[in-house]
Amino acid sequence: MKKGRILAFSVMVLTMAASVTARQAAKGGTASITPGALRAWLTYISSDDLEGRATFSEGLGLAAAYIADRLKEAGVKPGGDHGTYFQRVSVLGVKSANRSTLTVEVSGQTRTFRDGEGITFPRNVGGKRTVTVNQVEFAGYGLNLDSAHNDYKGLDVKGKAVVWLGSRGPKGTDAQRAARLLRERSSFAVEEMGAAATIVPPPEPGAGQRGGGVDERGGLPVAAGGRGPAARIPDFTTVQRLDSPQTPTVTASDEFLEFLFSGAGTKYADLKAMGQQQEDLPTFHLKGVTLTFNFDADYQVINTQYTRNVVGIVEGRDNQLKNTYVAFGAHYDHIGYTQGVLPNGATDRISNGADDDGSGTTTLIGIARAFALGPKTKRSVLFVWHAGEERGLYGSRYFADYPAVPLDNIVAQLNMDMIGRNHDNKESEANTVYPVGSDRISTELHNIMIDANAALPKPLTLDYELNDPTDPERVYYRSDHYSYAAKGIPIIFFTTFLHPDYHRVTDSVEKINFEKMARIGQLVYETGRRVANLNHAPARDFKGPRLGKGGGGKIISTN
Repeated sequence: MKKGRILAFSVMVLTMAASVTARQAAKGGTASITPGALRAWLTYISSDDLEGRATFSEGLGLAAAYIADRLKEAGVKPGGDHGTYFQRVSVLGVKSANRSTLTVEVSGQTRTFRDGEGITFPRNVGGKRTVTVNQVEFAGYGLNLDSAHNDYKGLDVKGKAVVWLGSRGPKGTDAQRAARLLRERSSFAVEEMGAAATIVPPPEPGAGQRGGGVDERGGLPVAAGGRGPAARIPDFTTVQRLDSPQTPTVTASDEFLEFLFSGAGTKYADLKAMGQQQEDLPTFHLKGVTLTFNFDADYQVINTQYTRNVVGIVEGRDNQLKNTYVAFGAHYDHIGYTQGVLPNGATDRISNGADDDGSGTTTLIGIARAFALGPKTKRSVLFVWHAGEERGLYGSRYFADYPAVPLDNIVAQLNMDMIGRNHDNKESEANTVYPVGSDRISTELHNIMIDANAALPKPLTLDYELNDPTDPERVYYRSDHYSYAAKGIPIIFFTTFLHPDYHRVTDSVEKINFEKMARIGQLVYETGRRVANLNHAPARDFKGPRLGKGGGGKIISTN
């Protein structure tokens, strides 16, 4: 109890100091994003009082209320439901009655495979529809590890179906790195290479990999007759519209693959054996093959849980452009606390999440206040603290399907997640931030960021290693910015990346570098301010990732 009173008093003192800082910086702008204010806010956000801010917890509710109070103090307009700062996020547990089929035509012969009979569809196949793909490519192991092993080299899979084999990757490759990329093969084929569908091979016993990205929750047991505990277990959990189209992805049996390769020069059995021996696999076009996916599933919502996004708006000054928005985001949830017995000698059960993503959460408070207290931009600026990122991007995925403002009016989204430390605690990283995705949708947005950084009193070092499509972390797809990017909105993700305290109880406030955090906040603010004052939206040229390890600087756009 005494410890709690001391913490409460410390938080009160720091909050008062932050209020003084805010009054001193009443003109807003980058000068108002200060280490002192960030420290005060983060001391509370990452305190034991909030119990690790788990999704659906009381602690997350306390965090939401605290954020809303800081916005109200600065005059940020509520952007949530019913004139509040809160947008309710409905998290649905769904049972699926799946009658989907895949009809395969090979050299004039046709077979239809039903879900559970030769193929397995994910439990969420989206709305009822039929998709036909008349070109299929075999991509070997389906891996792009590096220049020495790239199964997609010289292979155009855009708009086509892709199939691969092998559960361990070829000999001579980094086994750990290959294993991580094997789990992301479907994502890579669809998101990076533009594939229209993926066919995942059957898992091998003891392979220790998921087969390429099919929804693992599809295998949950269903009680006979729809009774018993299993009948109450959802087949999948989602916050998105149940009629949203899903990219065709199926897990195939040996029987299916034998038929699929029946017209190929190399038989499936031979390819499978080569994959099991980790030999080099060829890549080739499967001639005379047409796939027709018939998605047919009925869904029943059997469980609903609520959480909340926090949403604020600072309106723009231009009568026309104020109806468009530059969006800023961070997730304010974390992983909560250990409820079971602690390991021998352990006493701390709360994962406070100071860096993940208390750092982004509080920096976003600073940015919102900087816009509210400073000169108004032509466009409006939108701030969203997303809930449930740790559980599967719940808040951002919900917002992208049920936006508080028209999604077409959002011209860019700038996201922050873990920006308060150095990667792996390296002193050499003291000035480094990792932008991800800046070049993928809008070259112009990337170049604006470069100019914004150069204009800072002390520019940061921008490292694009995590933006490389071969990076095994696949960071571009792992935080809330991707929910916006998937809708075609230009994004930039800012992070200082992982460290040994990631998702541990040791991710605590005293380890945060507040000066660095403030400077990253100033970069994000300045980038957004420049976009918000443009007379046009940043051009969307969808060139994909061009900057990776060792890359940097502006990009000359070529049409």
